[in-house]
Amino acid sequence: MIRLHFTAADLGRITLAPAADALSETALSLRLSLRPGRARQSRGQLHRPRPAARRWHRSLRGGAGARAGVLAELVAEDGYVPDFLLQPSAHDFADALAAAASTPVERLARDLGIPEVSGWNGGLARPGRWAHELAQGSPAASRALRDDTRRYFETSVEPLWPRIRRDTLTDRALRAEMLLRGGVDALLTTLGTTWRWQPPTLHLPSSSGYDVPLCGRGLLLVPSWFATGPMVMYRPEAATVLVYPMYDADDTVHAGAAGPVEDRPEALAALLGRTRAQVLALLSSPATTTALAERASVSLAAASGHASVLRGAGLVDTVRTGTAVLHSLTPLGRSLLAGI
Repeated sequence: MIRLHFTAADLGRITLAPAADALSETALSLRLSLRPGRARQSRGQLHRPRPAARRWHRSLRGGAGARAGVLAELVAEDGYVPDFLLQPSAHDFADALAAAASTPVERLARDLGIPEVSGWNGGLARPGRWAHELAQGSPAASRALRDDTRRYFETSVEPLWPRIRRDTLTDRALRAEMLLRGGVDALLTTLGTTWRWQPPTLHLPSSSGYDVPLCGRGLLLVPSWFATGPMVMYRPEAATVLVYPMYDADDTVHAGAAGPVEDRPEALAALLGRTRAQVLALLSSPATTTALAERASVSLAAASGHASVLRGAGLVDTVRTGTAVLHSLTPLGRSLLAGI
């Protein structure tokens, strides 16, 4: 069991990442590709991958390990992912990869588990020759990491990235609404079905047991499409990072996935108009006006207008909390989508 210990200051400094971490998602997707469907028991990886992720794996062509090159050496058999592959503050994949490649050698040695360099016995169970060269600052080893990771991302993960980005917006809207409606207790209680929030400690399932005091620096919550359990990165200079599996809604109609409107575009489009029909389908997962606008690639005013029309037709409910609103389907709206 991993235990995160909060102070009063930490409870006031919980933040939601605006996007998924492209680099850690790349590493986690590779682990799934190399060991599909298997539950991992390191760092809390206790559950099977989401159905959509398993379908993504089945759609891949060719060997993922061959495309990943040296990156495959960092996806350990026990499920360990080195902390330097978590870059939640990066703007995009290129920034994250550059930050990882410029990690100080002392930290690389620690994350990779090279005790003769770092004096620490954690990290990879069996770091190979390339890992040793990377931890010693070899330019060739660093270049191989950048080139191989970029190639794997571009061929395996990047085509899925619009879907991941939209699902992240859905998850973020739900977590923000939970925070608005029920406060920090509601947010932490609902992060994971097997997680326990017993103030002031959040208990995360893991095969290893350790305590992480947040020390007043707070907690950064990062949603993941490929993670099957929590991943924790302690940062002495900043908020601790908690990567968690994002909301799945039983893998039903997610933004960007094939759904009723995309399968039979004429049916709802003839009734509601194509954009409004798309908006209705996108609300299969509740969303704020801002999130809805981003999902549908329309302006805030347009998103608000479409939601208003759908609400007037009895297809959408809107709940206001302060200055924020959350749109969701009514039973009639859900039935309309399901019945087409």
